[in-house]
Amino acid sequence: MIESWVIDGGSTVPVSFEVVLKILRPRIGGGQLETWLTSSSGRSLAFVTNTARAMVMLLDGEGDPGEHAVDPGADGWSEGFVLSNGQHDAYPDEDTVPIGEAFRIVEHIVSTGSWPADARWVADR
Repeated sequence: MIESWVIDGGSTVPVSFEVVLKILRPRIGGGQLETWLTSSSGRSLAFVTNTARAMVMLLDGEGDPGEHAVDPGADGWSEGFVLSNGQHDAYPDEDTVPIGEAFRIVEHIVSTGSWPADARWVADR
């Protein structure tokens, strides 16, 4: 079975990889920096950005610590990751990726259900 994805709190219409960025970009532009997608198999894909970098997480289900994209060797911390509950977070740059890479990863996961072969990620399990 092919996995389909929907935006949490949005429409119940599945989102394809061809349009996922057309949905994310206006949300970010409107100040909605956290987006969750849920798959038909119960997995979750989280995208939290400060508009320059993003935390991308893939979780197998509720309670799963999941996996997240990384940028090994990146130095420093970035602030400005505002969650939907108003919480302001900062993350080490090595635990986030540049926004363009994050978009590429999200498109690939929505398309195939897995990380791009050349993406760097770590399991938090």
